[in-house]
Amino acid sequence: MKKDQMTPGRRALLRGAAVFGLAATAGCAGTEGPGTETPGTPGPAAPSGAAAGGPPAARPLKPSAYRLQPMAGSGPAGAARTRPRVRKEPILRMDGQDRAMVLTFDDGPDPRYTPGILRTLRRYDVRAMFFVCGEMAVDNKDLLREMAYDGHLIGNHTWTHPLLPKMSRNAMREEIERTSEVVEDAVGEPPAWFRAPYGAWNRNAFQLGADLGMEPLAWTVDTLDWTEPGTRTIIRRVRAGAGPGVVVLSHDAGGDRSQSVDALRTYLPELIDSGYRISLPSRYGI
Repeated sequence: MKKDQMTPGRRALLRGAAVFGLAATAGCAGTEGPGTETPGTPGPAAPSGAAAGGPPAARPLKPSAYRLQPMAGSGPAGAARTRPRVRKEPILRMDGQDRAMVLTFDDGPDPRYTPGILRTLRRYDVRAMFFVCGEMAVDNKDLLREMAYDGHLIGNHTWTHPLLPKMSRNAMREEIERTSEVVEDAVGEPPAWFRAPYGAWNRNAFQLGADLGMEPLAWTVDTLDWTEPGTRTIIRRVRAGAGPGVVVLSHDAGGDRSQSVDALRTYLPELIDSGYRISLPSRYGI
């Protein structure tokens, strides 16, 4: 997201992230803020939010009717949804997956860019994960339903993309609960996966996510597409980081994501032609 597209509050969050350092937990997936990329390792990602002229501004959070408790509904193929164990660090990759990779997209859905990503995934019959922000999802439930219809997994990326370790437990709970509520209202099932904004995790984030029936997923390869580095650079970063079990981080909202949409059209068929299987994690671990 460019500076002229950020609200003062978002700029303050980024400044706070830089001061905080985002060293949330040992073994964490890195930071989601300005920084230096190391190919094939976690790096920064952008904050969510609509660009100027985009979707409506975020609504104030209201008291949620969503109850913080283990999920008892049904998962894929009728699997029972049980409370995950509380982890001390997020999952970074798919262990033991031969030539399988996971593609993930954060901060949406955005009607300007998400449909293009969905079209490309559909063209190659590939499933991906979308970690959505409630402030974007609430006005784009049709895109959530399209994701679910196509077999993609919808994850929780909080309501306004805040820096969680700087929040009280109650405020953090509200951010996470309301986003799960919007997703369940749109597609009939709450998210089974959670990703902390900026890759900044703490004990409360792991605890609340688990209490809502979600596993914490980070990433292995960051495309840094939020910096708008150019389509070729995004493609090069995916190529360099490709490998068995890799989880790739990209964005479908939070700024001009046309480069991310264009890059996917090139690197996705290349990965498939190279023998990689673009897959989804299991509900019970990865």
